Amino acid sequence: MSETVIEIANLRFRWSPASEFCLGIPCFAAQAGERIFLYGPSGSGKSTLLGLLGGVLVPEEGRINLLGTELTQLRSSSRDRFRADHVGFLFQQFNLVPYLSVIDNVLLSCRFSARRTARATASGGSLHDEARRLLAHLDLEESLHRREVTRLSVGQQQRVAAARALIGSPEIVIADEPTSSLDAERQEAFLTLLSGECAATGSTLLFVSHDRRLAAGFDRELSLASISHTAVNEAA
Repeated sequence: MSETVIEIANLRFRWSPASEFCLGIPCFAAQAGERIFLYGPSGSGKSTLLGLLGGVLVPEEGRINLLGTELTQLRSSSRDRFRADHVGFLFQQFNLVPYLSVIDNVLLSCRFSARRTARATASGGSLHDEARRLLAHLDLEESLHRREVTRLSVGQQQRVAAARALIGSPEIVIADEPTSSLDAERQEAFLTLLSGECAATGSTLLFVSHDRRLAAGFDRELSLASISHTAVNEAA
């Protein structure tokens, strides 16, 4: 039986004590190596859920357990360390550092995590070797590796952001609408590359989007509405 790496129970979140609950998830689980496509319209709470899974946000009620660690019981600094060690984030706007080169952007993840540094160099190569390997697998030619990321196309920046999320083989990779600015052909190619890298390392992939056309090839397709409820639903 596969190991459960994400487990949510009786979660409820609101932005302030005076506001209504905007997200509630009674039960959700993901297994090691699973590739999950989670969809929902804009404003449905997808990014809020990802913030909770990353420990950036804390629920008012309920449990969030990642890899056997209860995030809600950790202090803010401990959640930050846990996220750096175990979770690779791929953001919609990529969040690359504009004045750094391609290689230096990829290596940022390891600067904050000795664990991911050790995993990235476990085969005997250097961090730079692993960064170059990932970029090559993601179809970014070596001639671009020393270029500042602001001089890249959107599609190229996306691949740099993916390499940064993947380096050091984090157990969980979370992608928040990273293909929204690409055309259909490039979306499909990128998903194939991302899914292949996660499969090679056994990482669990949680890919969030509003576009269900991208769901082919994932192990599971879920709507946020199917796993969540709000205070309005509870009162009904």
